[in-house]
Amino acid sequence: QLRLVESGGGLVQPGGSLTLSCAASGFHSDDAVGWFRQTPGKQREAFAVINIGDGSTVYLESLRNRFTVSRDRPKNTVFLQMNSLKPEDTGVYYCAAREGIVTELTSEIWYDYWGQGTQVTVSS
Repeated sequence: QLRLVESGGGLVQPGGSLTLSCAASGFHSDDAVGWFRQTPGKQREAFAVINIGDGSTVYLESLRNRFTVSRDRPKNTVFLQMNSLKPEDTGVYYCAAREGIVTELTSEIWYDYWGQGTQVTVSS
């Protein structure tokens, strides 16, 4: 059973940065981790994916210049670096994992294991 624990959320001013962590009980080289967020008044959206084995990534086009996903394989941890944050980025952020590589943003039904979610609030 793959378990994911998220951390790093909090309150940040517009224009600021946050790094979220997604720590897993263990990864295999064919695993992938997706990032989702639920923002007020909108449905949950997938915005990034990283493949554990080679580190390849996929981003939602509107966020690729501000958000970066990386992984530390020895620590079984995936990171989400968020820069130039805007109030509309406020919401609950989730990491999720699946067995098998991912080459595009997909719906949440592709993922079998989920973190608990962490709140990100961007406000003055």
